[in-house]
Amino acid sequence: MIRKMEEKDISDVLQIWLETNIKAHSFIDKEYWTGNYEMVKQILPEAEVYVYEEEKNGQIDGFIGINDCYIEGLFVKESAQSMGIGKCLLDHAKRGKTELHLGVYQKNVRAVRFYLRENFLIQAEEIDEDTGEKEYIMRWENET
Repeated sequence: MIRKMEEKDISDVLQIWLETNIKAHSFIDKEYWTGNYEMVKQILPEAEVYVYEEEKNGQIDGFIGINDCYIEGLFVKESAQSMGIGKCLLDHAKRGKTELHLGVYQKNVRAVRFYLRENFLIQAEEIDEDTGEKEYIMRWENET
């Protein structure tokens, strides 16, 4: 079930954010993510965030953060990956939108493949100033 994030979800969401970033971005120093934890904790409650909650046990398995038409992040905990949760969250974000944009690290090949499969196109290549890593700027357009 996908629902809007509530205050009680913040610690679970932050844990998924931290663990997934460290695992998916092993090419970036772990301290970068732990160093940004408090800042993310502060801004998260003000963001438009939707969580994927397992109906059986009420556990949060993933979330997506959106700012207008920009996907700030899409995260699924490792134990729940490759089960369609990321696609469900992305489909939820696409509803009612004419387009969506995001940035994804080039070295995060699994994420790049996922977004290409979901009809995002690479629009540009940039360097993330904070990490020095190359990232793709990708765009999806609703064709209906």
